[in-house]
Amino acid sequence: MSNLAFLIAEVPPSVPRADFSDTPVWLSLVKALMIFVYLLLQVLLVIWFERRVIGRMQQRPGPNRNGPFGLLQTLADGMKSMLKEDVRPKAADALIFTIAPTLFATMAFVSFAIMPIGGEVTMFGHRTPLQLTDLPVASLLVLAAAGVAAYGIVLAGWSSGSTYPLLGGLRATAQIISYEIAMGLSLVAVFLYAGSMSTSQIVYAQRDLWFILPACVSFVIYVVTMVGETNRLPVDLAEGEGEIVGGYFTEYSGMRFAMFFLGEYINMFTVAALATTLFLGGPAAPPGIAAIGDGMLNEGWWGVLWFTAKLWVFMFFFVWLRGTLPRTRYDQFMRFGWKFLIPVAIVWVVAVAFMRAASPEVGFFGDGVLSVGPLEISYASIIVIAFITVLVLGGTWLWESSAEKKAKAAEADQAIPAEVDPFAGGYPVPPLPGQRLVEPTRAGSTAVATPARTGESSTTPTTSTDEEQHRG
Repeated sequence: MSNLAFLIAEVPPSVPRADFSDTPVWLSLVKALMIFVYLLLQVLLVIWFERRVIGRMQQRPGPNRNGPFGLLQTLADGMKSMLKEDVRPKAADALIFTIAPTLFATMAFVSFAIMPIGGEVTMFGHRTPLQLTDLPVASLLVLAAAGVAAYGIVLAGWSSGSTYPLLGGLRATAQIISYEIAMGLSLVAVFLYAGSMSTSQIVYAQRDLWFILPACVSFVIYVVTMVGETNRLPVDLAEGEGEIVGGYFTEYSGMRFAMFFLGEYINMFTVAALATTLFLGGPAAPPGIAAIGDGMLNEGWWGVLWFTAKLWVFMFFFVWLRGTLPRTRYDQFMRFGWKFLIPVAIVWVVAVAFMRAASPEVGFFGDGVLSVGPLEISYASIIVIAFITVLVLGGTWLWESSAEKKAKAAEADQAIPAEVDPFAGGYPVPPLPGQRLVEPTRAGSTAVATPARTGESSTTPTTSTDEEQHRG
């Protein structure tokens, strides 16, 4: 048995996978259209919801003119984007400039194909699950689609023929790729608990206990990484008014810009749907409600209601973050991902692997002893080793951070010259803290000594009348 098979237990025959045997091709196309409309309606609502909620947080009304409560404002904005003049920079690559936003938005729709939105229902005389498709490695499709979407971002920045979009595209791509690593590691623990990467089988494995409890560390890591993956505040680092303007879509307008806008919000629903599927039981009803009517509220079309309600919990979380936290600094966010999230995710995956090896049925500790062939290891030893590992990793991280700060401080001290000529550029320049003024070499100027910091003496030049007249 391979190492992977040792870590991921064989799926019992009683764990079913979504059955598409009674789903003809035309019905799959109908379900694809339903998913497309479902996501478009959700995007229209969440944009209105975000503007209204942030408006209440900032003590302003938000959209309230078009339609009841301003519900038609998003639709009006979409129509405005369709009718606006489509401007393209002269130096832009016309083909790639158009393909990039299309690729970005398309990948967001593709990722939703493997999400189980509800249970099995009867549609047009056929029994089919409310899911477009399922694969043995369906959960990895989201990571693969996110990787392809990164091409859309970097191509958009490169094809614009401008410096700011190129820098924004590189920043956004680096951020997405970096946080995909921690996101993928956070999902490994769920695969170990469920014994499968199929989304329908993972949902079935949570029929008794949602994985948000046994895989709580993975859930926290995933929530952080999903905000970084979607480039949402407080980590919308691909753009910055004082740095790189709008980022990779600075030069975009009209429908091309609307495609990026649409893809960003659909990505929010995609990562929220994956979190719902892997940690919150998918379309399963919350505990307590599931027991009503012998599970009647946990079957069929009812799953769409529970699935959508869980999505909107994450949507409120996204909006709450945007209205509360300021934008982080790019280097701090990247350091947090590489030096903290990834090591913690690796340690957690190893711990879950040990627990799964002890008791595959439950996923927690078994009889207190792990048997690997003739070798028996007590869990007390494993816990001590894991604790020492965490201490070593944490100490290394703190030491590196301290050393980096000292190196930056030393570099900053060396960058400031000890002496400065205030008239070197033609204008009087005051000295920085720790600097001393040098004796000017210009004719007709004199120097007057003035005390500097900590009792040091420095010279302050005064300009003669001839030089003042010359400057005037």
